[in-house]
Amino acid sequence: MSTSLKTWATPIAIGSFVISAVTGILIFFDIEIGAVEPVHRWLSWLLLGGITLHALSNRKPFTAYFSRKPALAVMGLALAVAVASMLPVFGEDEEAGGKRAGKAAAHALESAPLATVALVVKAPSAELVARLGARGIKVEDPSRSIAEIARMNGKEGGEVLGAVLGGQGEDAEAH
Repeated sequence: MSTSLKTWATPIAIGSFVISAVTGILIFFDIEIGAVEPVHRWLSWLLLGGITLHALSNRKPFTAYFSRKPALAVMGLALAVAVASMLPVFGEDEEAGGKRAGKAAAHALESAPLATVALVVKAPSAELVARLGARGIKVEDPSRSIAEIARMNGKEGGEVLGAVLGGQGEDAEAH
């Protein structure tokens, strides 16, 4: 391997590991501020590339690990955990009200007309239009979907849905 590859492989691996570790810890503790999630998701590719370059530039020491039983045990365990993490038995169950069910419900509400969402949240359409207006979101027609309203206002569907549902806790306490 060229000297320049060895010069860059380890710093790239270490730098991308730091990014992945910090953003992963933040996500673990549900601190998803700024661009934490997309940075974690996309720069994980940089980690993969950095580790690949590092392994290639250190091919002889790397391949030596495959002849050592303790190293093989650790790598085998890591592979088993990776494979097991993809099995559906370890994920959150939709029927049990897991995150997938919540995301599916949010997606369904985003694709529904505001007037229909008003029925679901038991609030008049005019109240939801006013709630959105107070947050700078203009609604020309309550028969448009949350996603369409979001698009027309340059917002994400989840942001508009959050604004619609945002007053639910205060409304429920008032009744």
